[in-house]
Amino acid sequence: MKSSLLDPDSDLARECYAVIEAPSMKRKRFPENCVTVMASAEEALAAADHARNIVAAVLFGPSRSSEGFRLFYLVRWLE
Repeated sequence: MKSSLLDPDSDLARECYAVIEAPSMKRKRFPENCVTVMASAEEALAAADHARNIVAAVLFGPSRSSEGFRLFYLVRWLE
């Protein structure tokens, strides 16, 4: 993992399962206000709702962007 993705102010950045309100599957990073972290892949898949553009994924984060936002980075989509 690139070191630029790590938040130097904390050790909280990690890989996690989540659901994302994602209008496009082409995005690679997501602000924390559209991410809901889940306990497991199964929980994320159960919460996904493609009709409402809520998709399950494995993410890395949160990390702080250069603009000061906390972001999650896409590792892979769950299907």
